[in-house]
Amino acid sequence: MTTNIAITAFKNISRNRRRSILSGAAICVAAMSIVILFAIMAGLTKDMESNLLNFYVGDVNIKNIDYDKYERFNPVHLTVNLAEAEAAISATDGIEAWSARTMFPTNIYINESNFGALGVGIDFLKEKDYFDFGTTLKEGRLPQSGKNEMIIGSALASNLKLKTGDKVTIMSMTASRGTNAMTLEITGIAVLPVAALNASNFWMPLDRVQHFLQTPGAVQQILIKTSGGVKSKDAAAALSDRFSADGTPVDVKEMKDGSTIYGFMQMAEMIYNVVAVFFFVLGSTVIINTTMMVIFERMREIGTLSALGMQGSELTRLFLLEGTFISAIGALTGVAIGVVITLYLGRTGINFTDAMQGIDMEMSSIWYPQLNVPKTIFVYFYAVIIASLATLIPSRKASRIQPVEALKYI
Repeated sequence: MTTNIAITAFKNISRNRRRSILSGAAICVAAMSIVILFAIMAGLTKDMESNLLNFYVGDVNIKNIDYDKYERFNPVHLTVNLAEAEAAISATDGIEAWSARTMFPTNIYINESNFGALGVGIDFLKEKDYFDFGTTLKEGRLPQSGKNEMIIGSALASNLKLKTGDKVTIMSMTASRGTNAMTLEITGIAVLPVAALNASNFWMPLDRVQHFLQTPGAVQQILIKTSGGVKSKDAAAALSDRFSADGTPVDVKEMKDGSTIYGFMQMAEMIYNVVAVFFFVLGSTVIINTTMMVIFERMREIGTLSALGMQGSELTRLFLLEGTFISAIGALTGVAIGVVITLYLGRTGINFTDAMQGIDMEMSSIWYPQLNVPKTIFVYFYAVIIASLATLIPSRKASRIQPVEALKYI
């Protein structure tokens, strides 16, 4: 009998195509939207982790213990001894690569005018083990150690009308709280994924920054990349213990503690999960409303089936199976469309370069959604289950209709 009910349910769906398409479309749109939403969220999270790792804090970040406290005062004198830090890092397991950097706010002097910018000192040769800045060059070459050279963000170069070969003078406060100036030659134009870096940053050899800021043998921070399988929390704890044993007062933080926006992204992911439930509930209400209308449209049919001996529980199964078939087809179609769109956008990206100009966030200008297979499978089954269960209310109502009463409807 169950097989016959399933066949009848399937025939009812094909016989009332307009109603079935309306119900399935609601589930299709909900499933497609959530698949794409999860993909965008996964892409943003991975993108932010990559940017935080390469340009901001690393898996683990080492700074002077007082730096964060006085950061707003530009404390270029609060540094970390590079030799001591290198010895501690070398003696700690689970570290794949590290990068010593010094950032400093400065003014670029061009044609008797000053323009604000952010300078970054790095050792370009050692930096290749951590992040290869050569891959970011739009044109030109990397600066050489010991030379007054720099590469500049493409947007900053465009705004200041600068090109490779031009020379500019930078001015900034030193560790002794004096003022220093240095003339640099632009050897390359860099295009980084983060719009804020392109619009405000330039990079120069670390040894020249140490000379410029009068911080010999010292750096502002050290970014550390942990080996595969090693948690940043464990690496940070090991490094902190190592520095404490050596009597070196430094601040060691893992990625999630070094970036506020990363914590917000994790919170946003939870919010999107709630939004996903809302979409499914919204789609399910269409199923409920449509099925309830179906009941009144098919009263005579229900009365006939009851008169022929179909019990109330069988009527409930009939309508439940109809809802299940519709939701299964609708969810499968929605998930398939969502997967196709995600794979396409994962290759081409979603370009927000213009929208993110002037926004100082650790997100790239081009977003690449990433398909999350487990969540995609979850979306399909969740959509089917929720939409199917949504038919229980009208299904139970149908099962209680008496044959004589149903046959009175025209």
